[in-house]
Amino acid sequence: MTNDIVKSKNSKTPCVIAFSAVAVAWLVFDRLTKMYFEDAYELGQAGSNCGLFRFTLVHNTGAAWGMFGDSTFMLGITSTIVCVLIALAFAFWEKLAGHVPTAFETCALALVFSGGLGNAFDRFAQGYVIDFIDFTFIDFPVFNIADIGVTCGFVLLVIGYLLATRKEAAHV
Repeated sequence: MTNDIVKSKNSKTPCVIAFSAVAVAWLVFDRLTKMYFEDAYELGQAGSNCGLFRFTLVHNTGAAWGMFGDSTFMLGITSTIVCVLIALAFAFWEKLAGHVPTAFETCALALVFSGGLGNAFDRFAQGYVIDFIDFTFIDFPVFNIADIGVTCGFVLLVIGYLLATRKEAAHV
């Protein structure tokens, strides 16, 4: 019985390290890019066109597509609550999902967590989110690295779920 407890705790250690590493790296990447564009561009200034996108500095007080405009504090609180829930879900993943988090699940949760944290930090520290990536080929909201983390993390989580479900179905 004691060996099972030790084995269970040790099997999650690499997941915790991976979650922490991905979350910290993505958060640092997000912060550095936001600091760069905040210093290098004037508000509304568009940089050179790189084909698919250009850089345009925007201060966003709402959510994507202008939803919930000027609700930055409440959106910051919501992001913080979601990040706490993600951390709790990760901490209790084995009990909730019945298995140690897969690499997909670990990376996915870390990206969504760090993206939410990055935008929440902006909202509380500055009263707006710093966005700067602007697609040139479609009408799409300007976004940032944190948004990419949330979106890609969600996609990875769905892929991880589908793979886990497929693997479970194969064993039945």
